[in-house]
Amino acid sequence: MCNSLAPAPYRAPSDAADEKDSRREYPPAPEPLPVPVMDNHTHLDFRHGLIEVSVRDAMDSAEAVGVQGAVQVGCDLESSRFTVQAVEADPRLLGAVAIHPNDAPEYAARGELESALAEIEALAGHPRIRAIGETGLDFFRTHGEGLAHQRYSFRRHIDIAKRLGLTLQIHDRDAHDDVVQVLREEGAPDRVVFHCFSGDEELARICNENGWYMSFAGTMTFKNAGNLRAALAIAEPGRILVETDAPFLTPHPHRGRPNASYMVPYTVRSMADVTGDDLAGLCSRLAENTLNAYGSWA
Repeated sequence: MCNSLAPAPYRAPSDAADEKDSRREYPPAPEPLPVPVMDNHTHLDFRHGLIEVSVRDAMDSAEAVGVQGAVQVGCDLESSRFTVQAVEADPRLLGAVAIHPNDAPEYAARGELESALAEIEALAGHPRIRAIGETGLDFFRTHGEGLAHQRYSFRRHIDIAKRLGLTLQIHDRDAHDDVVQVLREEGAPDRVVFHCFSGDEELARICNENGWYMSFAGTMTFKNAGNLRAALAIAEPGRILVETDAPFLTPHPHRGRPNASYMVPYTVRSMADVTGDDLAGLCSRLAENTLNAYGSWA
């Protein structure tokens, strides 16, 4: 099987086994965007399909449809180390490094959280690492005493981002009020991005008021995501971004199949439908917002 994201025509499955495998194949490429944008959040080291894809192949496929760059995001020490290697290998990438909120309690249980945070700060000194993330709170997967470790880790990540002058990429799952509370208590960094924005109009208004970015993923294309579309409709135009969170959260009409940066155009077109923007104009705004959030890719 080729090591590429080049799309193959969809083949109707002949039996249940084939159908299961087809759901693990990458979907066809969308029509290219009229103006290039960037994928604000991807995990190139995660595999979620039948094909193992190199960084170069992933970015080549993205660039072919108007996605000229991406932010590769670390979630633990291993993936954060990979992120540094990836941004050194491909100039189309910038990076973010962090200990994911669901991983923080595990590091703490092993007595390794402090050393892990120290290494994250060291990795963040690389000139192409532009964000600390993804960090934040997750009340869906972590409960009980693990939440205290999440909160502590989140506060430490905020401190690192502020001292290094980096953007903060937030993971916020079922924890909107608490994330906002911690940001206010600690004092938010100059640039804050709510990765895979999952809130409603209320959180969008809070982001507008504080100048925080809202990064929309394929979830906003889902039929049951009216809250996300309502939030996008009132979001300040200068505060919206687009991402994949690949290989997860593949946009409609390919939900459930592996995701990659080349799928961004599906989400951008859905965003244009919601905002009423001309597609080229929205692409230009998304690209400008991304540069404002993370700096130049050059």
